[in-house]
Amino acid sequence: MSARPFRFACQAYRSTSARHWRELARRVEALGYTSLQVPDHYIGPGPALDSTGHSVQVLAAVPAIAVATAVTSTLEVGARVLCTGYHHPVVLAKEAATLQLLSEGRFQLGLGAGWLAAEYDAMGLPFPSAAERIDRLEETLELVRQCFAGGPVDVRGEHVHATGFTAVPAIERPPPIMVGGGAPRVLRLAGARADIVSVNFNNASGVLGPDSVASSTAEQTRRKLDWVRSGAGERFGELTLEIAAYFVAVESGTGPGVQALTARTGLDAERLREFPHALVGSVDAICEELERRRAEYGFSYVTVGEAVLDDFAPVVARLSGR
Repeated sequence: MSARPFRFACQAYRSTSARHWRELARRVEALGYTSLQVPDHYIGPGPALDSTGHSVQVLAAVPAIAVATAVTSTLEVGARVLCTGYHHPVVLAKEAATLQLLSEGRFQLGLGAGWLAAEYDAMGLPFPSAAERIDRLEETLELVRQCFAGGPVDVRGEHVHATGFTAVPAIERPPPIMVGGGAPRVLRLAGARADIVSVNFNNASGVLGPDSVASSTAEQTRRKLDWVRSGAGERFGELTLEIAAYFVAVESGTGPGVQALTARTGLDAERLREFPHALVGSVDAICEELERRRAEYGFSYVTVGEAVLDDFAPVVARLSGR
């Protein structure tokens, strides 16, 4: 697999005003990031979310994406990732096509099977088995493919049924599709059907915590990439591989230091520097580590959080497109 040029994304979801969100989108663009990404969670503070270890997402994904594309001109904006269990598939496909049309080709469609069990429960939704959730994701991928193709839609799956119409709006170029996860079947599906594969924690436990970190060591990451490769077959070389650096400490930056991250992860400083979802050290050291990981794993698309947007900008400036 030949090395792809680096791309960088910022994931953000905590803005509490229209002004802050618009300014953030413009700043992400001005700092040279490739894209701005929004996750897809709905419940606010309270015991349901407290039990998961997950942060509060203030903004809903679809309208936030629409506003961000409206106030920028080159920035790609998308979801990392929309939970197919939360959205009617035909509505989701139409919203995705609309965002691609109105952004003039700058939308990125991320799709996932869903994992946050307590959120399903808090929203009054049944939480199916992992197999059923992935079945629904697979059928949704087929639906959006047909909708984007511009011909008659005919999907008669167990979870997705849509037939007897042609999808609108028509779009000249489908948005790239990202599929993310950390378990064998979903990563094989991502390899087979996605344009961008997001290699993530295995959150089978339904919460964020020590199991998430333990599922994402260097050894586990190599296993995940084997699953992607087995699903992709000959098209593996066409894929963009994405990973989020959830734990970032840039020397001289204003964000958390290494000591704070070791406390959060349970990893000592040496293991933290090698952890695929962490980036710590000087700008030079982080750039070297990203180049090493691209050579070893193939990761060329790297996402960081809004909290380190400015600290990480020198890395973006140095490596973007290289």
